[in-house]
Parts: sequence; structure tokens; C-alpha cells
Amino acid sequence: MNKHTILVAAALALGAGTAHAETFKWAAQTDPQTMDPHAVNSAPVLGFLNNVYEGLVRRGKDMSVEPALAESWEPLGGNGWRFNLRRGVTFHDGAAFTADDVLFSYERASSEAADTASWFAPVSDVTVVDDFTIDFLTIAPNPIFPDSIANFMIMDKGWAEANGVELPAKDAENFATLNANGTAAFRLAERQPGLTTVLEPFEGWWGEVEHNITRAEFTPVQNSATAVAALLSGEVDMINPVPVQDAGRVAERDGVGVITGIEARVIMFGFAHQAETIKYSDDAGEPNPFRDARVRKAVAHAINVDAILQTIMRGAAEPASQLVSPAMRGYTPALAERPAYDPDAARALLAEAGHPDGFSFGLKCPNDRYLNDESVCQAAVSMLAQIGLRAELDAMPVRTYWPELREDNFDMYLLGWSPGTFDAEHPIRFLAATPNEEKRLGSWNFGDFSNARVDELLPMIQSEIDDAARQTMLDEVAGILQDEQAYVPLYVQPLIWGVRDGIELTQRPDNFFILRWVTVNE
Repeated sequence: MNKHTILVAAALALGAGTAHAETFKWAAQTDPQTMDPHAVNSAPVLGFLNNVYEGLVRRGKDMSVEPALAESWEPLGGNGWRFNLRRGVTFHDGAAFTADDVLFSYERASSEAADTASWFAPVSDVTVVDDFTIDFLTIAPNPIFPDSIANFMIMDKGWAEANGVELPAKDAENFATLNANGTAAFRLAERQPGLTTVLEPFEGWWGEVEHNITRAEFTPVQNSATAVAALLSGEVDMINPVPVQDAGRVAERDGVGVITGIEARVIMFGFAHQAETIKYSDDAGEPNPFRDARVRKAVAHAINVDAILQTIMRGAAEPASQLVSPAMRGYTPALAERPAYDPDAARALLAEAGHPDGFSFGLKCPNDRYLNDESVCQAAVSMLAQIGLRAELDAMPVRTYWPELREDNFDMYLLGWSPGTFDAEHPIRFLAATPNEEKRLGSWNFGDFSNARVDELLPMIQSEIDDAARQTMLDEVAGILQDEQAYVPLYVQPLIWGVRDGIELTQRPDNFFILRWVTVNE
């Protein structure tokens, strides 16, 4: 990955003083759904668990891929990669880390029960060479494979087998849902879902300690006013996010500061592409209009993104035209223009598609996952009503939201996507490929969008080593997704963190909060 193609995050110090061991408290809007690193492929889970579990590789402060449980790696001829593992690493319970744990974790994370199976679609076989060498063989050359597994976390085979968690549980509970045994700088000390999660330093960690934290306490706070009040009162040291409407007020207060940036996440609307009928609202049971690209284009023209950015996001976000932001590798500059806000064009498209009077449908939205997510959906409901599309909004906590989408209980929905590889191939594989459990493709393509040419191009994109040839294919896919209006990209989400003076930390554009980079000064 070219580090110059991303927004580089820097360590930010607010205040000064002498560092000494401290308790660190922070709050965020979304509680991680599980402590199982293979059960839920979402940023709140993966970001939190990057403090507890580790992968073969990891991302540094500038998002570059660096060694973690693998000290080095090299390509195996044309089709595969060899990883040379770090010696002397132990899990939090004292068990030794070996290649058998990597093989077990691969089999677990790539299983049908895992939400991470799509990560391993290019893998044909995994072979243990010896205790500290393991080979990942790929179906074809895969130059970005190490980047693609930066969030693949390794579990202890013996611990998993002893506790009956050989497989993850997506929407249920098992021992790994509430407990953890990783190799990272912090270990799980206490887990009360929805209330508090406590991490403590792992004294046996193999890495160089940069933090001075003796105890880290996380509290999910869905109410933004409550979170801001906790920061201003000193009850917590950091909150994520600061509501955009409060950022100025917080920044002006003594003792605290605001750290801003642009996240890698694109916020978009998705559709039930293959559903035969509308599932919700007065038109439930009627033929599904979203199967027609003209209707989806009408939605795109009806959403006034500029107004959303100005009124709801207070100018902190940037409009999006594709499934990745301009900062990502593989972005298509020639397709940077998103559909214009044009209600008349939207009405004409609806009439052409046979819906001159519009129709009603159900819109699903989370209310605790993305910045101002419910407010954005409420605004969209009003905008769509102007062209005769009557949306019945159903906003819910993300813990309920993902199961609803996986059960196809929607007509249209809100989604945010941050590519784990910082590459345009990532959302194609997860969001645009025809869902195929056997090939581990399209696992977050809830609406079952399907295009034969996209499916044909994806493996070619994954294996192409010539950057120019690869970009030509990525450009073609981006054009198809725009022509089909597979999704309606809205904007790139901003990062707005509130931090107490005396806290040194790093804000990365993937919105992962890494505790081993935190220093508490007084």
C-alpha cells in the first residue's frame, strides 16, 4: 500500500506533564457486540479487539502494514505467502503461541459460522511448515494478501477447544462472546455488555511498551449529551465521537480539546435488489420497485447530500461518489461526481419506471453506530417524500440492526463501510460481489446486488500485479456500480474525538482506538 494515498494520522498530545501509571477511561457510542474476533466483522468489534488479540500483521500509526505475530513474510512463487512467526510469544493465560494456533484460527475465521470468511476467499490451502513457519496458498497471485489480513486475529487453539468455542457464534452467545485470551498488550479483565469493559496491561507482552496505563475502562454511551457531559466533568478521559454540533463548544472549554480527521468510512444507502416484494409499509406485498435501477437512481437524485453535510454534519464531512473515498488505493478520479440533487429528474425516473405517484417502503437505520445516523435517515425520509417515496423509518441499536439486515428484513437501509485493506477491492468483495458462501464472497451484500461483469473482474483485480492494468479494472467496476446505482454513496464520515488535556494518543483514519499508544500525563 502506498502510504501517501491515505490520510496519515499523527500522534496528538493535549497538555504536558510527567507520565506515570494511570487509569484511563473512555466512552464511545457503540459497545462492541462480542469479544469473539471472528464472529462479527464490524469496526466496533475489530477496533476494540485489536487491543486484546493480534494478527500475523498489524497496521501502524500511519496505517502501513508492519510485523506482529509474524516477524516477516515473503511471496511463495506466484500463488501464496510464507509467514515466519515470532518466537517466545505467549497468550494471556501463559500458553505458547505456535503455527498450530494460526492454522486453527484460519479454519475458525474462514468457516461458514464466521463473519470473517470473506477475508479468505483467495486462499486455497494453509500449510504448517514447522512450529514457527506457515504458508498461505492462494488460488492466484494475490499481491495485497498481507494487507487484507491485518485484522485477522489469532486465538489459542487449546483455550478454544477447552471452552467449546471451536466455532464463532454470530448472533448467539458462547464462552468467547464474553471472554478472551489473546497475545496483545492488554488482556480482558471484566466484561459487562452494554455497561462496562475493563482491560489491564498484559505483563508478558512481547512488544515494546509505549503506554503508561494500569487499567483501561470502556463505557458505551449512546446519548451524545451524556458523553459530552462526562468528558467536560472529567468523568472520562476521551469520547468518540463528539457530536458535530458540540465540537466548537467542547474545543473552547479549558481542560479538554477536540481532535478531528476524515475517516476511511463511506456512508451509503443500500437496497433489497432481489426481493420480489416490498416488506414494510402500506405497500407491503406489492412488487419491489428497487429491483429497477431507474428507481434507485431516483433515490440518488432525491437526496440533498449538500444539505445533510451543512445542517446535520456541520460541514465536517465530505461528499462521496464511490464505495471508497479519494484517500483509498484504487479510487476512480474520473467518477468523482456524485448524482446531482434534482427532484425533477428523480420524479421523471420514477414515472419512466412506472411509479408516477411514488410508493411506500421500509427504511432500516441504526441509531448508535454512525455519526448522526438516525438524523441522516430522518432527513432522507423528508427528502424522499418530496418525490412521492414514502419511507417508514425503523431506527434501532446496532446490536439488533445487523441481525435484521442478515435476515433480509428491509427494503432500503443505511450502511457505512471502511475498507480494512484501504483498497477499492475490499468493498467490491464484500458489498458488490454476488453472495456466495462457498466462495466466501458478498458477506455484507445484504441486498444481493449481482452483476456478472463485476464477478468476472473481481478475481482478476485480486491477482493483477500491474498497477495500471489493475486500476483499469477497478475503474470499470466503479462505473458499473454507478450505472446500476447499486448503492447511493452519501459522504465520507468525519472523525471527531474529545480528549482531556494531558492525554497523548493516535487517531487513525480507520477509527480504531489503540490503547498501547495512549499516555496519561498529569
